[in-house]
Amino acid sequence: MSSIAETRPPLPPFTRASAIEKVRLAEDGWNSRDPQRVSLAYTLDTQWRNRAEFAHNREEAKGFLTRKWAKELDYRLIKELWAFTDNRIAVRYAYEWHDDSGNWFRSYGNENWEFDENGLMANRFACINDLPIKESERKFHWPLGRRPYDHPGLSDLGL
Repeated sequence: MSSIAETRPPLPPFTRASAIEKVRLAEDGWNSRDPQRVSLAYTLDTQWRNRAEFAHNREEAKGFLTRKWAKELDYRLIKELWAFTDNRIAVRYAYEWHDDSGNWFRSYGNENWEFDENGLMANRFACINDLPIKESERKFHWPLGRRPYDHPGLSDLGL
């Protein structure tokens, strides 16, 4: 349910290089913490499972993201390609955040993505676990926004 005007390169079928690029673009988008911007990467009828929450279209996904970033403060995310096929990508990721009481967490997860022919994500299935951490245990140190290219990735950090 996307129009030809809505394309998000790289498009399937994915190569290793284009899958890695797609993962980094997704990471960059989510690190923007801009629900409107991020929601445009999904089909109008996207289907999500995120923990126990389900989204059945782009607007519901945008609402989810708005609630997420209102709760998960100073959010910083790193994604890493796990596997890919023609129009599917599997990633592992971790992100750090704190709540409004100053309690820090590192959330670990895996996502399975399926894309339409225009490169928009039609399906997103996420499994996530939260680990309470001390602020001194944080590993993601960059100014809010896009992760700099010289900041280590998950494998480099031993995560």
